[in-house]
Amino acid sequence: MNTRRTAAFFDLDKTIIATSSAAAFSRPFLAQGLMNRRSVLRSAYAHFLYMIAGADEDQTERMRAYLSDLVAGWDVAQVSAIVGETLNQFIDPYVYSEAVELIAEHHAAGRDVVIVSASGAELVEPIAAAIGADHAIATRMEIADGRYTGKIDFYCYGDNKALAIRQLAQNQGYDLERSYAYSDSSTDLPMLEEVGFAYAVNPDRTLRRVAESRGWGVLNFVRPVSLWHQLPVSRGTATALTASAASAILALVAWRIVRRIRRRGGR
Repeated sequence: MNTRRTAAFFDLDKTIIATSSAAAFSRPFLAQGLMNRRSVLRSAYAHFLYMIAGADEDQTERMRAYLSDLVAGWDVAQVSAIVGETLNQFIDPYVYSEAVELIAEHHAAGRDVVIVSASGAELVEPIAAAIGADHAIATRMEIADGRYTGKIDFYCYGDNKALAIRQLAQNQGYDLERSYAYSDSSTDLPMLEEVGFAYAVNPDRTLRRVAESRGWGVLNFVRPVSLWHQLPVSRGTATALTASAASAILALVAWRIVRRIRRRGGR
C-alpha cells in the first residue's frame, strides 16, 4: 500500500483568481510614485491582452524583462508597506468559488495545497495563506542593500515551475504520480506533466487541445465570489484576501483610463 503523501498544485491567475494578481500592484505604486502613468497604462494594456487571449512564451518573457527593469532600485521596505496598504484597502476579494471548493476537497482528502505562480512572492504568499494553502512557490527578485536590483533570483515560469515542484515533492515526500495540478495556460505544460492527474482550468486554445488529446480534465470556473463567505479566516488573515479584489478593481479602472486616453487622442 502506498502511504506517501500527495498534493494539489494550483496556478494562481485565471485559475484561482479571475484576473492577473500582478495588476494589483499598479494602482498603489502609482500613488506612491514608484510607477508613472505610462507604466500603469502599459501594464493595464498587457493585462487586458492577457485576460482576453492569455500569454504565450514570448509575451511572458517580454513582460518579465519589463517588470525587472521597472522594479530596479525600488526600496523593499517601501514595497512591503505599499502591498500591506493595498491589502487593507479592499475588503472583498474575488476568487473562483469552484477553486475554493476544490481546495477544500483536496484538504479533506488529506492532500497539501500548493500555489505555484509566476507572480512575485510578495503578492502570492499572502493570497496563498488567505486561501489556506500549505505552501507557495513564486518568483523571487534579487535584493541588495534593501533594494531590488532588477535581477531575478528565481523566475517561477515554465520549466522552473516543474523544477520547483519536484524539489518541494522531494522535501515533503509527495508522490507526484498520485498528485494533481491545475492551470489555465499552455505555458504551464511542464507543471501539469509532473503529476498523475492534470486539469486545464479555463484553458487557452493550445492547452485545451493538449488536454483533450491527452485525456486530461477540462474545468470551467465562472463564479468569482467573496472569500469572506467561503472561508473561516481570522481578522489578521483577512487582510491578505484583498489582493485579488485589488487586481479586479484595478483592471477595470486601468482599462477605462486606456479607453479615455484613446478617445481624447481621436478628437
